Amino acid sequence: MTAVSLEHTTVPADTGEVTLLIARRVEPGHEAAFERWAKGILETAATFPGHLGYGFFRSSGGDAPWFLVHRFRDAEACRAWQESPERAAWFADCEGHHHTEIARRQLTGMETWFAKPGSTRPAPPRWKMAISATLAIYPISVLGSLFLVPHLTSLPVLASSLVVACVFNVLMTYVSMPAVSRLLRRWLTS
Repeated sequence: MTAVSLEHTTVPADTGEVTLLIARRVEPGHEAAFERWAKGILETAATFPGHLGYGFFRSSGGDAPWFLVHRFRDAEACRAWQESPERAAWFADCEGHHHTEIARRQLTGMETWFAKPGSTRPAPPRWKMAISATLAIYPISVLGSLFLVPHLTSLPVLASSLVVACVFNVLMTYVSMPAVSRLLRRWLTS
């Protein structure tokens, strides 16, 4: 793979949540120094307003990359971190760590449902994501209307709507969207 520069990144103008996935290759024997550096930069980013969390995934061995993941409230929060002097200082102080960025991917909104872990393939077109999301929500809507909503009629509208939204969200996130994206993976990536 080709190394990608860390210094200049374009952040989409989308105002929704942004997930930044970075893959880095670390030379053998330099893993401990890289891990200290990576954890330091992740913890520094976590202090920025709008930073929602991070992940750190060690290499599975051999030539496999290490992954750093940042989640931001929106593109502006991501941009603030990317352009910060604190981030620049971490990169100015990474000499001798023998690591290279090999891929970077920014995911916004529904793209995170369609991202294959470890892949740098772009998200499917939005129209394919919309069709997939519709196929995922349709059975939940039908089943919810039949089995859940009738039991919520005694609740105030705001409370019953909150219950429906929570149940639908959990089912979409953990059941329906993973199943649909798996079933349609070939179509989504063609």
